[in-house]
Amino acid sequence: MGTPEFAVPSLQALIETQSVVGVVTQPDRPAGRGRRLQPSPVKVAAEAAGIPVYQPKSLRKEETAVPLHNWQPDLIVVAAFGQILRPHVLNLPPHGCLNIHASLLPRWRGAAPIHYALLSGDNETGVTLMQMDVGLDTGAMYVQEATPIHAHDTAETLHDRLAELGGTMLRAHLDDIVNGRIQPTPQNDDLSTFAPMLKKEEGQIDWNKTTTTLDRHIRAMTPWPGALTTWQGRQLKIMHAQVADGRLPTGTPGQIVQRDAGGSPQTIALTGDGGLILQTVQLAGKTAVDITAFVNGRPDFIGSILGASK
Repeated sequence: MGTPEFAVPSLQALIETQSVVGVVTQPDRPAGRGRRLQPSPVKVAAEAAGIPVYQPKSLRKEETAVPLHNWQPDLIVVAAFGQILRPHVLNLPPHGCLNIHASLLPRWRGAAPIHYALLSGDNETGVTLMQMDVGLDTGAMYVQEATPIHAHDTAETLHDRLAELGGTMLRAHLDDIVNGRIQPTPQNDDLSTFAPMLKKEEGQIDWNKTTTTLDRHIRAMTPWPGALTTWQGRQLKIMHAQVADGRLPTGTPGQIVQRDAGGSPQTIALTGDGGLILQTVQLAGKTAVDITAFVNGRPDFIGSILGASK
């Protein structure tokens, strides 16, 4: 069971090492300017491998799980499926349901563990293979593997690394889990933290916050929902930036200033306690561009204040 790109490496690992009797994924969704129905990445991968696909709107009612009963799976592997599983699904296979969760549980239970690891400035994160129960990511853990969070990691780069790690861990440990050679360990609920689903408005930048907080925010919101501000009344997405060290020109939070950096100017957005060097931005309705090209075409950007009224 899975839906987005995160689940594809895990599905590929199962295809290579196990007998996959079927795949459950979310229904096709409208996407793009034409709002045409698009299959999930997991559906595309499953159909390419000739695996039957089931796309229920919900598995809440017992009758919706009939196709799963017909497949008679020994184990259900779940990776970012996008629906809460009820006991009639959790208890269906003899070996239960195994979840591939993108955090070092019990830290960051919930829908957005990658984003919250970045927002909180965690030094590392990882993947947990866990036994699913009726709680939200509360089941006992079979195995965990950690990976460092680098200074320039975004939600996108970290997502891709953890997705590959999940597939690697399935290859290494799934047989031992099924055969009982790895026993699950209960989580310590006292250490748990929660990572709720992000809303689009959470991408909005508050330039009064500290440089460190805003650096984490931009990286956590990239690529979705995007780190968003406004310029001259239009939405401006900050796609890449880095912390500005050393002395900065004076100004107010959100103001755009420049300083010389070895013969070439740096374009800096001031924050509550410093500044961020802008690198890539995207104005609403336009393509993403390097900040130098953006400023060359809009010299009045320098000195303006992001987030201010038009």
